[in-house]
Amino acid sequence: MNNLSLYGWNDTLFQLKQASQYKHLFHGRVAAVNKTNYEVIAQSGRLLCELAGNVLYGKSAFELPCTGDWVIFQPFDNNKAIIVDILPRKHTLYRRRSSTISDRQAIASHLNKAFIVQSLDANFSVRRTERFMVQVVEENIQPILVLTKSDLEFNRHYVEESLKHLKDQIPIFFTSILSPETILPLQAFIRPGESIVFVGSSGVGKSSLINALCERTVFFTSEISKSSGKGRHTSIRREMVLMKHSGILIDTPGVREFGLASDNSQTLEDIFDVSDFAESCRFENCMHLEEPGCAVLQAVNNGLIEPQVYNSYLKLRKESWHFSSSEHEKRQRDKSFAKISQEAKRIKKR
Repeated sequence: MNNLSLYGWNDTLFQLKQASQYKHLFHGRVAAVNKTNYEVIAQSGRLLCELAGNVLYGKSAFELPCTGDWVIFQPFDNNKAIIVDILPRKHTLYRRRSSTISDRQAIASHLNKAFIVQSLDANFSVRRTERFMVQVVEENIQPILVLTKSDLEFNRHYVEESLKHLKDQIPIFFTSILSPETILPLQAFIRPGESIVFVGSSGVGKSSLINALCERTVFFTSEISKSSGKGRHTSIRREMVLMKHSGILIDTPGVREFGLASDNSQTLEDIFDVSDFAESCRFENCMHLEEPGCAVLQAVNNGLIEPQVYNSYLKLRKESWHFSSSEHEKRQRDKSFAKISQEAKRIKKR
């Protein structure tokens, strides 16, 4: 028997369930998504679930269950069930689906924190950290930067200088799985019942870090590399595990590309420390490009904002606006298609 409160079940979720027409059925949390089914943690144990027709055909691709979702299901066989409803999502991490302009992909939901994992080798990139932060903060998820392989030789001054514009907005942990004392502060940062998603590139040590936090092997890795000090396992799916003293950890496959699925320019201004300067711009709708009286450009020229930080801000803002306009156009096309479909149905009935 599972205590679902350890997996994040609470009074708010209970109230959401009461609004469903299937409130009399059982509920559970999606632990993993496979190609044709879903693994769900329920009070009775771990179930293998499929989607009811109303869910499979009544929702768009990004609305289908993702890891961390709470679902309502109807058991039909030993350890098998049908998902008939999905509780409304909160604090969901999205990214733009690869090779598309406006389609979103849900990575994990009902999150409290996101561990942005980077290794202190050639993988380290402050620009990648900024990109993850924008999407995480947009969904009111607390970002935490976890730097792995701290046992290797690296330029700490360079790393800290690169991150100085973010240090007041994101806790930063230097860790190594070979040094347990570096894992303990991170472990203490996870409260009972909190859900934490791990995001980052392949090979940065997300799975090994989860093993260290759980104090047991939950994800198998190959032999330890002498150069990196970590296993070479690469996750192939998003999967949820429970820590020893509660705390839900969600491992994700490494991503080469993390496209923004956000259209909130205020989030970008806050992360890049632009908002305080923007308030002093001559024009309220200042684009911070070439406008006269732009306080942001003045801050860049005076060295108060690093040029590379400003350029990163512009790049992500352009990407965010592009997604926003494409998403708006997509909604308009969907509305037009829905009207055409409704008209076709009326004609058919005549």
